[in-house]
Amino acid sequence: MKGSFYGWYLKCQSETQTLAVIPAVHNTGRKRICSIQIITDHDAFTVTFNSDVFQRTKRNLFIGENQFGKEGIHLAIRTSQLTVKGKLIFGPLCPLKYDIMGPFAFVPFMECRHSVWSMRHSVRGNVYINGQKYSFRNAWGYWEGDRGRSFPKEYLWTQCSFSDGAIMLSVADIPMAGIRFNGVIGAILWQGKEYRIATYLGARAVQIQNNRVRVRQGNLELDAWLLEASECPLKAPAKGDMVRTIHESASCRAFYRFCKKGCTIFAFETDRASFEFEYR
Repeated sequence: MKGSFYGWYLKCQSETQTLAVIPAVHNTGRKRICSIQIITDHDAFTVTFNSDVFQRTKRNLFIGENQFGKEGIHLAIRTSQLTVKGKLIFGPLCPLKYDIMGPFAFVPFMECRHSVWSMRHSVRGNVYINGQKYSFRNAWGYWEGDRGRSFPKEYLWTQCSFSDGAIMLSVADIPMAGIRFNGVIGAILWQGKEYRIATYLGARAVQIQNNRVRVRQGNLELDAWLLEASECPLKAPAKGDMVRTIHESASCRAFYRFCKKGCTIFAFETDRASFEFEYR
């Protein structure tokens, strides 16, 4: 399809290191290319490939010698400026009970659709990036995906795995049928229970400012606050073409609070959060 993209975001994090990998394919109508972006705590790299080396099955992506899927990640990248090699093995995935998009999964012509393949799974293995070792033992992973034409004009996204749980939240400017609104999708795992926060369940963002978001849905309230960014520039799609620059903090300081009926279920500060805040 002209002006389209499809990509996955696979994050792996230990107590001391973070590695996120984004394999994707992009079709502008004039050309079709694929890419792999590598994000660490302090750096980001983008490598492009000819589209003929891209293959996709239901739960596996292949870009040349690089493979991504439910079993893990195999990386083999060699350019004049970047060498990445290694293998990461995933434990059992933790999918959501149903599609994060809910009924919006069936709405045609949406600018961007989101998927969450696993909220939390174990990761083990080693990856070497320009000789630096990223070692994962007793580490956690997260896996999501996006597809459509463009990333939202304005949006925020955050994800964090922590003791007894995991959080994913996105709030985005959504154009639909001639109107625009802030759409919300989010999921919280806490002590074996899944909570869903979404526009289609009545959620709304009551505060979006100063790197902070507060979302309410009935008797549930979630706060996420970016306290100290560690941003790296990433490429993002605009009508399928990777010409937009966004900024992600793959591992940064943030505060989260989740309440039900006015009572705090959990509240904590961490330096292992991932955050993108593209509201200006």
